[in-house]
Amino acid sequence: MVQQLLKIHFPGKLVFGNGSLANLKDEILPHAREIIVITIGPLLNQLDPFFNSLKEAGVLVHVNIDINQEPSFADFRALMKQFEGVDADMVIGIGGGSVLDIAKLVAAQLKNDQPLEAIVGNGLLQGRQTGLICVPATSGTGSEVSPNAILVDDEHQKKGIISPYLVPDVVYVDPLLTLSVPPAITAATGLDALTHCLEAYTNKFAQPFIDIYAYEGMRLIAENLVDAVKDGKNEDARLKVAMGSMLGGFCLGPVNTAAVHALSYPLGSTFHLPHGLSNALLLPYVMEFNVPAAPQRYADVAVALGCERQSDHLSTAQAGIAKIRELIAACGIPATLKEAGITKEVIPQLAEEAMLIQRLLVNNPRHVSYDDAVGIFNAAFE
Repeated sequence: MVQQLLKIHFPGKLVFGNGSLANLKDEILPHAREIIVITIGPLLNQLDPFFNSLKEAGVLVHVNIDINQEPSFADFRALMKQFEGVDADMVIGIGGGSVLDIAKLVAAQLKNDQPLEAIVGNGLLQGRQTGLICVPATSGTGSEVSPNAILVDDEHQKKGIISPYLVPDVVYVDPLLTLSVPPAITAATGLDALTHCLEAYTNKFAQPFIDIYAYEGMRLIAENLVDAVKDGKNEDARLKVAMGSMLGGFCLGPVNTAAVHALSYPLGSTFHLPHGLSNALLLPYVMEFNVPAAPQRYADVAVALGCERQSDHLSTAQAGIAKIRELIAACGIPATLKEAGITKEVIPQLAEEAMLIQRLLVNNPRHVSYDDAVGIFNAAFE
């Protein structure tokens, strides 16, 4: 592992727990008279009492439910046009990772003269003047605590906008919001969160401080995800998976992800597979590729996933890969690219597009060439 300077930007305030959403109004009223809320349609009934309490207190509330999976530059531009003339004190994102990413960017850009293209990359956003609160309604991206936002550009490539100004001022994590998430989405988002933790722990630039979050995140998710998938009303399992997801979000700024995410990007941006599913499809195959370069780290991963430590690191690491396959099977989601509807003919294109994501590939414990990427996609095909 290569030691780098450790930089962490935590939210100004974090509130975690079942039912915590009931206290969110008190967080807003002293600071805002006009707010923008980015959320999704299925949450509106659940959020109506919250909205009504704000309106009764004299807060002007603008609600948008237009953001779906894999939001694009065009989606963001349309949203900003919609909010022209809105003098919001605060932006609140309540939803999955795409909703939170957009809310973070809206808050950053409302009073910012920088065009969207100028802030793409790491550390280019010059500031944020509008208050920002994030409330996750899925357990997956960890966007509520990360400095990252992802959009698909006009050429259908995923682009990362990374800045400490995208870390929210306040975060409320209420696992009860995830009770209505369907099993397939619970599975995919949970495996995405697990991948955040796993790729941070095995990262070329892993940090001992972040290892604490990554290890515990893996343990919580591996131990509770199947229960959350099979019984969505299991509040204890939902709470622990939400905690694991949040811990994975804390990994994203200081360390970030690696080859699993880099190879998954074209599956989402070009072939429109859900992000969590894309990661789950590739995870065991990237693990197999990486184990020779970091056997001890992957052995630790296996133990975090619930495996017994074997006589050597390599055997333990292999048990961890088997455990990941078991988790994917138990969650009932596709296990191969073929099952997900990807044809073998597009693998060279997938590999070419993945090689463009060097900001993540550079973090991988083993160098990934174009031929390596083709090999991983072929292995994941069937």
